[in-house]
Amino acid sequence: RQTLWRTEGFDVWERNGQKISHDREDVEDDAGYLDVAVSEVKQPPAQLSPMPEGLSSQQVVRRHILGSIIQSERSYLESLRRILQEYQRPLLEADPRILSPRKIRPIFHRLREITQCHSMFQIALASRVAEWDSSEKIGDLFVASFSKSMVLDVYSDYVNNFTNAMALIKKACMSKPAFLEFLKKKQASSIDRITLYGLMVKPIQRFPQFILLLQDMLKNTPKGHVDRLPVQLALTELEMLAEKLNEQKRVADQIAETQQLARSVSDRFHLNKLQQLNSDQGSLVLCETLIETVYGERGQVLKSKERKVFLFNDILICANINIKGPPDISSLVPVGPKYTMKWSAPLLQVQVVEVGQETSQAKDTLFQHGGAKHPGSAWKVILGPPRLYQELQELQHDLSVVEEISLLVGTLQGTYQNLNTTVAQDWCLALQRLIRIKEDQIQSANKCRLRLQVPGRPDKSGRPVSFMVVFNTPSPLSKISWVNRLHLAKVAQREENTPGWFCAEDEGKTMAPFWPLLTCRVLVFATKSSDRKVSSTALHNPVQCALLGFSAASTSLPQGYLWVASGGDATQGQVEIFSLNRPTPRPVKSLQVGAPVRCLEYVPEPSTPEEMEAVALRSPTGVGNTICLGLDDGSILVYGSVDTAAQCLLTLCNPQRCPVLCLKHSINFLFAGLRDGTMMVYGRSNGGKLWEPDTCRTVSVGPEPVRTLLVLEDSVWASCANSVTVIKGSSLSTQRFEVHPEPMVSVAHMVRAGGGVWMAFSEGSSIRLFHTETLEHLQEINISTRVSLHNPGQKSMRVTSLLLCQGLLWVGTAQGVIITLPVPKLEGIPKITGKGMTSLNAHCGPVDFLVATSSTLSAELLKRDSVGDGPDSACGGEDRSDSSSQESLQQSGCSQGEGRGKGRGVLLQYRLRSTSGLPGPALTARGDEASDSSLESLEQRLEDGSIYELSDDPEMWVRGRPCERDRGRRDRVTSAAVISGGRGFQRLREGTAERTGVESSETTLMVWQLPLTV
Repeated sequence: RQTLWRTEGFDVWERNGQKISHDREDVEDDAGYLDVAVSEVKQPPAQLSPMPEGLSSQQVVRRHILGSIIQSERSYLESLRRILQEYQRPLLEADPRILSPRKIRPIFHRLREITQCHSMFQIALASRVAEWDSSEKIGDLFVASFSKSMVLDVYSDYVNNFTNAMALIKKACMSKPAFLEFLKKKQASSIDRITLYGLMVKPIQRFPQFILLLQDMLKNTPKGHVDRLPVQLALTELEMLAEKLNEQKRVADQIAETQQLARSVSDRFHLNKLQQLNSDQGSLVLCETLIETVYGERGQVLKSKERKVFLFNDILICANINIKGPPDISSLVPVGPKYTMKWSAPLLQVQVVEVGQETSQAKDTLFQHGGAKHPGSAWKVILGPPRLYQELQELQHDLSVVEEISLLVGTLQGTYQNLNTTVAQDWCLALQRLIRIKEDQIQSANKCRLRLQVPGRPDKSGRPVSFMVVFNTPSPLSKISWVNRLHLAKVAQREENTPGWFCAEDEGKTMAPFWPLLTCRVLVFATKSSDRKVSSTALHNPVQCALLGFSAASTSLPQGYLWVASGGDATQGQVEIFSLNRPTPRPVKSLQVGAPVRCLEYVPEPSTPEEMEAVALRSPTGVGNTICLGLDDGSILVYGSVDTAAQCLLTLCNPQRCPVLCLKHSINFLFAGLRDGTMMVYGRSNGGKLWEPDTCRTVSVGPEPVRTLLVLEDSVWASCANSVTVIKGSSLSTQRFEVHPEPMVSVAHMVRAGGGVWMAFSEGSSIRLFHTETLEHLQEINISTRVSLHNPGQKSMRVTSLLLCQGLLWVGTAQGVIITLPVPKLEGIPKITGKGMTSLNAHCGPVDFLVATSSTLSAELLKRDSVGDGPDSACGGEDRSDSSSQESLQQSGCSQGEGRGKGRGVLLQYRLRSTSGLPGPALTARGDEASDSSLESLEQRLEDGSIYELSDDPEMWVRGRPCERDRGRRDRVTSAAVISGGRGFQRLREGTAERTGVESSETTLMVWQLPLTV
């Protein structure tokens, strides 16, 4: 317990009889931070008592995690004190002075206050640890210690000043030899030899470390434990704090990078442009150090050099990197580079040139930057090492010739050594293997090579001239990120996205390009009939498309199909299916059903061993993924989702023919909420393929309709009027709790994130948050107060749809307005504390549905499996036609997976004199062995046809070094988009309630694309 009491000239914090005081006369603080000087009397360190007997395994693990927290905090506080006592104090007390106090204070800005925060936390931690065996509670301590605004203030000041502090240290090292010598001596005399920079970066890393420890603590805290909700709340607070600090660090780094770039600009136009960009905190989308490589006509590397590439919201800038400064300084503090602008180009005129796209470009004069010019018609010259695309065509030609020779060899009458059908087959197999490897090299080359067509100055005749720039990216993830950000930055310049969102709480500032961007609008159920109405239902049917190329995956919508259901007239229903494998949804199929469609549910085929075991053994002819349709006539139609040949596989009916209002599924069960207040539960059939009508069970939820369902790990939540019934597992036991005080209000929508469930209601503009385990009401938000574009003369806003996607809570309203609210992404409680954003693109009527679509890029796309030491590796190879690359990617990924999994190096060049140099088993005519293309052996065996030559060039295969750092790595790149459906489209005016748009009865889909996440 802490109390604040006052004495003459002092404020004193008293805690358990220990006094900590500070002099109020010294408090002059811009952030309003209470300057507390911790007593020099050492507090007893936090220390766990000996472990008692009889603890469960989770209790033992929790004690170990608590021990890690204690040790981590002790080490962190020691590092902070080292900075103050071994660096700041000696510098201030040095005689003669090494640096003036005016320069010393900005370097160590806010470190004293951060130390005080954590000194107080350590005192509280010691008290909590002393009573751990009786309470086992730690989460509330983190909330109490780090949810205060002063903690955010001092850490924000420190993070914002960090770049400036490093610049001051660097400048002082170069101008004050005594200061440089002081830093060297301090590092040399320390036990761990850590630099001042290594110590000062620890506050930036502190909260991510706390989050990892608390995540481990939550995993080992069982449901019902007294510490479970406090740990979830602590995770939420720390995540929000870390997010805010990360954003401030990003903005500070962006400003520093832009200022550094501005110093290198000589012409006034670009200088004014950069100054304008620097004032806009959302303008710098991406910057990274890439390697520019220039190739000759034969594929040889002419030169290779590092460049800094800046992607702003409307311009792309490439700069030379000039790192200046003594090497002994760079070992103590990061030495920021100086830039010299090389070229810049308007973003809309920059094109990413990928596999086989050269011929589709305009017939401008093209030359490679730093290389010779080539007229637009001379596209046959392939730039890049080692002209892999041209070599692939040569191999394909040679294979056709060898196949003809093989047919002729089969007609020979005599018998000759090394001239028979066996050897002829070996020839064909050898070339086929070379073609597969060449295709894999080309695809791998495209993974980490960014080729940009950039506009240049017109030639003397006035014709447009463009040049090709080829950059090596550090990894395939970097390449994907660049292609995606270039695409989204162009989308952000469209009229509907300038601006696309508005935040009244942010003094009218509009959002950065990283926010969801409206990419397209699509009409659905275009008809003049006023009877047709879209039901509040749509879903995403994800499908892994084998033909989606590498860069297409970076810019297209998530793969799969979008099912949109319409209630139609009183007797018919309609479902439209759209393909999402292109930048714009494309209608591919329409289904007519016998009654209006009320709900849709996507049921994936069980895939993991646990799921397979849960649904028993499946027959070889499984039905795969399915789509369930709930109809107004009480029937449930189960459709197959494979491709677009959607066929009805099963029809389920309830005896009362009561309309099906909502559908949800778990591994073993399908749940259907009915209008009469009951819930039907269907189990899987013995084969595990489809739902079995005979297994149907009924659960009475209440007298009112069951409007929405939510499936959690071990229970189902079913809404009825103003209450929610929790139905437990297979026993179907129920627990009911009230979620709204008004009995006439019904729960209309429920979405879950982490440890919380957000609910929206049939009336009113409020949404409420409940804990998934204790059912406790945690937060209530009034949507009307978050919308600045709401017309006061209208009725209060009513929520008509709700969605959680990638840290944003999407809220659709009856007025057609869409709002997003930030929520935590981790396992904590999804409380809303950030600023809400209102979309300036709205529907004319209620937002009928919000659907999240997402897909994960294939792991094969993310493998950097052809990276050599030199710039002439296959990673730098050229591209080829789109269709062949897409198909070969899947083939080569499957056939060579075994060899790659063992960390073997990759084969970089293909010319050879003998098949003894071929990868894999020797080429023989022995059936399966001959067709094996795994890269397992280089041994020469019998009948390998070693007398014939495939090339006059004696070069042999070169095996690259295995990339150990990538072994076992699990990169996940997720593509996501949100689709809304409602009547018509209108554009809202920024900061007012004015609207522009045409009233329309046609249903419109609006598609928002989100940045790729790694």
